[in-house]
Amino acid sequence: MAGETEEGRGGVIGRSQWKWLVVSIAFSLVVLALVLYFTVTKETFLYLRRLNPFFLVLAIVFHFLAYGFWAMRIKVMAKSLGHRVGFMYCLNLVMANLLAGAITPAQAGGEPVRIHQLYRDNVPLGDATAIVVVERVLDAVVLGVAAIAAFFILGRMVEDVPPQLNIVIFFTWVGMVVFIGLFIVSVRNPEFLKRILKTSSRPFCRRWDLTRFERLRCSIDREVDNFHDSVSRFVAHGRAGLLGGTAFTALFWFSEFIIVSFILMGIGEEPYYLLSLVAQIIIAVIMMIPLTPGSSGIAELSATSIYGLFINSSIVGILVVVWRVIFYYLNIIVGIVATIPILQREMVRREGEHPKV
Repeated sequence: MAGETEEGRGGVIGRSQWKWLVVSIAFSLVVLALVLYFTVTKETFLYLRRLNPFFLVLAIVFHFLAYGFWAMRIKVMAKSLGHRVGFMYCLNLVMANLLAGAITPAQAGGEPVRIHQLYRDNVPLGDATAIVVVERVLDAVVLGVAAIAAFFILGRMVEDVPPQLNIVIFFTWVGMVVFIGLFIVSVRNPEFLKRILKTSSRPFCRRWDLTRFERLRCSIDREVDNFHDSVSRFVAHGRAGLLGGTAFTALFWFSEFIIVSFILMGIGEEPYYLLSLVAQIIIAVIMMIPLTPGSSGIAELSATSIYGLFINSSIVGILVVVWRVIFYYLNIIVGIVATIPILQREMVRREGEHPKV
């Protein structure tokens, strides 16, 4: 479990993980350089002359505000299960998990860090796991509802939306509806979800031997049972945590999604609040697909492609660079800084367990 892995030891990552971080950063820098190469024009420099630092600072402030909402989500969910975890402790574990998330596909590496740090604060492993699993569920549900709402709010604006973006919006909306439907059914009947996952995995397992296939089957059973137990735990004992967690999840994503509009205003462009919201939902869904460490490269390309459909092409590159500086590079710096007190606590703990003679 998280407490037994090197990644889970207080949020510290090992040497191999540091190499993945270097690879992830290098990949991101290469893609950003290509984006700038193909988008920067003379008009770009005209926009840069009108740069308004106030909105860029506001974007960073809202990003840190999102950290706070994430920390509050963990705090209220833990409290609903009977555990008191301090806000500053939650904030530190949220920021520390950003480093591990930057080197793992779909930012999955941050989850063991959060579980381990909750466990270190005397939250039982089962409850810590339930909190982190349900966090992911709430993210998906809030994003799904936001996608559906945004699609209908666009309503009369659909004719003004680029046809390509309309197609992407439609398939994202359908995907979210399907996900929420599967979620509701799977909570009531976990065996149904197991059958779906096993059936969908068979085409990928035809060349595997029986032992590897059996391991995958057991893994699916274990993870589905863990998912079902986690949700059931909150439904039975932590409904207030679900409500509070949902509210702070919505505030978290709102704070993150509004940032691009601030960046646009900072470089002298219209904020495109609604279209930007839709674009951010689509990008967030794409980044959940485990393709590259920290979605490096994928995030930059998807943002460039989607925003390029409705904003001036000469500022797309600048927008994407600033966006990734805030959402990726700043996260890495914050994650490293937040890991220091965790390292100190772990050293004190180990010295207590193994006193020097």
